[in-house]
Amino acid sequence: MATKGLIQREKKRQKLERKYHLIRRSLKKQICEVPSLSDKWKIHGKLQSSPRNSAPTRLRRRCFSTGRPRANYRDFGLSRHILPEMVHACLFPGATRSSW
Repeated sequence: MATKGLIQREKKRQKLERKYHLIRRSLKKQICEVPSLSDKWKIHGKLQSSPRNSAPTRLRRRCFSTGRPRANYRDFGLSRHILPEMVHACLFPGATRSSW
């Protein structure tokens, strides 16, 4: 189980990403449209001045129940450890356990 501090840090990053999403997108669009290189550098400086944790690449997908950062299924939002347990407990209708 992930520590609570790591989970809170990830929530803070998500909040910052939502806050700066439109600003970052508009600045990137302006960089593509401006023909002169000096103007591109000025816009790039504005983009660099935004908080580092506001970048979407800094986000990490975590398991909803345990907070595990690795081996997550996007469809369910659960890690590989929790998913079979929940399927076995019949919490996902239509999902079956594989057995050979």
